[in-house]
Amino acid sequence: MQPRVILRVALTSPHAGGTCIAMNKVEKLSKIRKICVYCGSGPGTNPAFAQAARDFGKILAENAVGLVYGGGAVGMMGEIAAAVVKHGGQVNGIIPEFLMAREHALETTQGLIVTRDMHERKRRMFEMADAFVALPGGAGTLEEIVEQMTWAQLGRHKKPILLANIAGFWEPLCALLDHMKMLEFIRGDLHFDLLVANKVTDILPMLEAAAAAVPEAAKRMTAAEPERL
Repeated sequence: MQPRVILRVALTSPHAGGTCIAMNKVEKLSKIRKICVYCGSGPGTNPAFAQAARDFGKILAENAVGLVYGGGAVGMMGEIAAAVVKHGGQVNGIIPEFLMAREHALETTQGLIVTRDMHERKRRMFEMADAFVALPGGAGTLEEIVEQMTWAQLGRHKKPILLANIAGFWEPLCALLDHMKMLEFIRGDLHFDLLVANKVTDILPMLEAAAAAVPEAAKRMTAAEPERL
């Protein structure tokens, strides 16, 4: 049975409140080559978080979709990267020099990139990825995925953005975004699409479906533009 694809439109419909749309048929999927995954440098307290990272890493490898991530070998980052490598997939880790020791850079990845600072790291991650996924994580994960939402809101890119809502982890953020919309800090002219997947198996089909609806040229942003934002 084809996976159910759910698109959260609470941020795009003026009267929506956590509304979901089921899309049961997807045609002419746009191939996503690499996915940037933001996630914690710790495992969290719920074993479901690390398991989700391992499961998604396996899915990426089995579908020949490359992983772009923060380059660390610890916590959720280490779990997903190790899973991709274990199952024969491609990993690109991008880490600033000052975090090499702190986050134990995973040097067994096929393409470890060491950057000068966080700004260059985020720019390189953006350039390499066709879509963005946030697994559970801390302040850094939140900052990175919200930055992608902001860029999309400002019309700087149309790459799919998805929250992997493992064990309801992202529900508070979704509620906050709905609250911002209700108070019209997120208005109709500032809308953006945000995907929310409750199951790991739904993530890739949802991203493919979203990417299929966007012209290839509209997904791109030049290397210099992130630095000007």
